[in-house]
Amino acid sequence: MPLNWKAGGLLLGLVFFLAVLLVKPIGVSTQFVILDGIIGDAVNSELVTQTDEGYTSTNAYLAKSNGKYAKSVANPLNYSFVFVLAMALGGFLSMRLRGGLDQAERSMPALWRANFGDSTFKRYALVFLGGFVVLYGARLAGGCTSGHMMSGMMQTSLSGYVFAAGAFAAGVPVSLMLFKKEA
Repeated sequence: MPLNWKAGGLLLGLVFFLAVLLVKPIGVSTQFVILDGIIGDAVNSELVTQTDEGYTSTNAYLAKSNGKYAKSVANPLNYSFVFVLAMALGGFLSMRLRGGLDQAERSMPALWRANFGDSTFKRYALVFLGGFVVLYGARLAGGCTSGHMMSGMMQTSLSGYVFAAGAFAAGVPVSLMLFKKEA
């Protein structure tokens, strides 16, 4: 039983409005950098250090913005990092409350199988590659769709509207080319 698109849109708008009103605009791609930093800091304890001025890092990216990212690595239980964890938990809970997914759909969605076959290796390799490209592009652009498009448009930022137009202008034709067959 999927959520009605109107109700889903209203709920998403309400969450974004409350986030901006109570805390700050939503953006999540930076938290992948923070997670990388947490893992890196666990392997190399000298990656992030605390100084008299705050936090810094031997990694230039984590040290930029006066150690803002290094501080998040050192203290990961902040709003943004917890928000990303809550998104994953919320998606899982939503799926479970709607009755879950059957085994076939969990391992290989019917739409994927109809267009690309039954190879799980191919599916995982292409999904990983696609995720990598999207995340790399998000960091290259200084933010992701939730930051640029959704939060940006909500704040009537011209760049948010330009980004949204570009994302849909690229995403719709690519989806139509890749997913020609319906499940």
